[in-house]
Amino acid sequence: MKKEQRIKKNEEFSAVFNKGSSMANRQFVLYILPKEGQDSLRLGLSVSKRVGNAVCRNRIKRFVREVFTQVQGEIKQNYDYVVIARNPAKDMNYHEIKSSLEHVLKKSKMIVRSQKNKET
Repeated sequence: MKKEQRIKKNEEFSAVFNKGSSMANRQFVLYILPKEGQDSLRLGLSVSKRVGNAVCRNRIKRFVREVFTQVQGEIKQNYDYVVIARNPAKDMNYHEIKSSLEHVLKKSKMIVRSQKNKET
């Protein structure tokens, strides 16, 4: 995931929290805000110090970025996404994190898979 596709500023996070919609499961909270005139998605990550030490938090962020890179062709592009990791995420491996994030994305109707992707 390119650095231009990341949400870094506090005002941008606040805009997504205040104006966007949210969906959650046990491990993650996903905030979504549609952005007109934006050609690709942007991702913001928040992992609290309560989740674990710095190594654990950075591992979760790395895994979440990798999941969004993997499913980038299947999710809606002109949106800002903010992912907040909850405490149970610290004990998960990459595949569990991927399935949990896909679950939240499907729940929020952000995944738009084509027939070709469903067959494989």
